Amino acid sequence: MIDFADQVAVVTGAGRGLGRVYALELARRGASIVVNDIGATMHGGGLDTAVADQVVDEITASGGTAVASYDSVDSPAGGEAIVRTALDEFGRLDAVISNAGIFNSIAFDELTPVEWRRMLSVHLDGAFYLSQPAYRVMKKQGYGRFVFIASSAGMFGQHLEAHYAAAKAGIVGLTNVIALEGEPHGIRANTVLPFGISRMVTETLGDPKALEDNGFFAAIRPELVAPLVVYLASRACDVNHQNFSACAGRFARVFIGLSEGWLAPRDGDPTAEDIAGHLEAVAATDPFTVPGSIYDEVFAVTRRLGVTG
Repeated sequence: MIDFADQVAVVTGAGRGLGRVYALELARRGASIVVNDIGATMHGGGLDTAVADQVVDEITASGGTAVASYDSVDSPAGGEAIVRTALDEFGRLDAVISNAGIFNSIAFDELTPVEWRRMLSVHLDGAFYLSQPAYRVMKKQGYGRFVFIASSAGMFGQHLEAHYAAAKAGIVGLTNVIALEGEPHGIRANTVLPFGISRMVTETLGDPKALEDNGFFAAIRPELVAPLVVYLASRACDVNHQNFSACAGRFARVFIGLSEGWLAPRDGDPTAEDIAGHLEAVAATDPFTVPGSIYDEVFAVTRRLGVTG
């Protein structure tokens, strides 16, 4: 059994929806949980400490250990405070589930700079403000697990979500670097792209009753995402630097591949006309590789050119 005995986990956005399910399952398996949630609306307004308190009460009523945190991830001080809560209450920090977020739908040509910045400040900036102090703790103790909640909106696109998609795609880039730099220190970092019932779904659908009646809601219960998140947060996980989708009980790797492409001759400068003439090879998706870092890409190309050193 995968257990979290003597381990401490921070779960942000843990008061409702997917975050709540992650926190409950980690606690059921023995983790001491920092339940972080400011209790805001889906659009980021308002504060309600009772939201986090209720999850803490659920965990403790079942014999688990948890403490509430009401700090927001959208500032360096907030991120530091969340990590400090784990250390002050439990003495260490083993896993971080970076799940806090807000959501709204706005057409790209109507999106204001304020709306753009607000979305990035919670999702992308918040992931950084939380993970940096947590990383320092994990590096010192020689162990840690990060699970960043990304989104298929960022990897594949979603109408009316330019700000949200950009923030979530940015989280993938952040995770890539934490994974590379953290690996020598026993730190693993991966992302999960979840599909699960939350306010993000129920408050943005025109007719949620219809989807409930046809079984859609049952198919994407948040409990069907938790197994992947819990595994990636555990000592059993040796996976690093990867992205996974969890949708209706289907778990799958999501990856960015690099095609072989077309390599211009070394004895001349390629032109735009050359690109047009070789576009089929340039745009082909097979064969492909999945580079482990930027270095893998550039070294593979220089090897093809016969350049060494």
